[in-house]
Amino acid sequence: MTNIILCGCNGKMGSVVVNSVSANDDCKIVCGVDAFGENNYNFPTYKDFSNIKDTVDVLIDFSNPALLNSLLDFSIKNKIPAVICTTGYSPEQVEKIKSASKKIPVFYSGNMSLGVNLLIELAKQAAKVLKYDFDIEIIEKHHNQKVDAPSGTALMIADGISEELEKEPQYIFDRHTYRRKRSKNEIGIHSVRGGTIVGEHDVIFAGHDEVVTISHQSQSKELFATGAINAAVFIKDKPCGMYNMSQMLADKLK
Repeated sequence: MTNIILCGCNGKMGSVVVNSVSANDDCKIVCGVDAFGENNYNFPTYKDFSNIKDTVDVLIDFSNPALLNSLLDFSIKNKIPAVICTTGYSPEQVEKIKSASKKIPVFYSGNMSLGVNLLIELAKQAAKVLKYDFDIEIIEKHHNQKVDAPSGTALMIADGISEELEKEPQYIFDRHTYRRKRSKNEIGIHSVRGGTIVGEHDVIFAGHDEVVTISHQSQSKELFATGAINAAVFIKDKPCGMYNMSQMLADKLK
């Protein structure tokens, strides 16, 4: 049994995780943390980490970047592995996550979907073949309630492609500020916000007289919850360090 503390339990993703865990015999949410306090769940919910006395195996976070410091302090103090699914962190906050992984196991991913991580691998392979003659553009679409842009997933895709390029590319987020032709050494990243779009990502390789597009569409938030739960089970007995979806998938294939 994997005993979980869920940070951000009152949010939209939090409720999806609660429902997914309830259908899983190997996991249990012992308590939650949310700034909005109580709810109708069958576990206690705390407004902050200071009052938590429950014994847990792992923390799953779908909250807000503002809570990162208290989340990491709690996890390090109590030696609790953390699955961090929140996006929109600053570079400085990402460094704090990496630093925390020296003291506890940390599973950190901008997207918990198996399909998205496959898209990243396919995009990396395409970049190896097409990088010299094709322009690379990434378009991400999400619902109108998402506050960060570009998405963490779009940046994951761009970073994956960058690993395959001999020269580090420039990420271009807003072309209207540039009055020049597109250079070869850039990756365009574009954000769309509207309606209830769960998540769509297109990676476009545009060459001379041909275009190659790799796409992924998320039909439900449940797939992200399932990925987070799998990550929690995967990481709970791991040594200190940074872990991601690729490592979890490789472990499953052993």
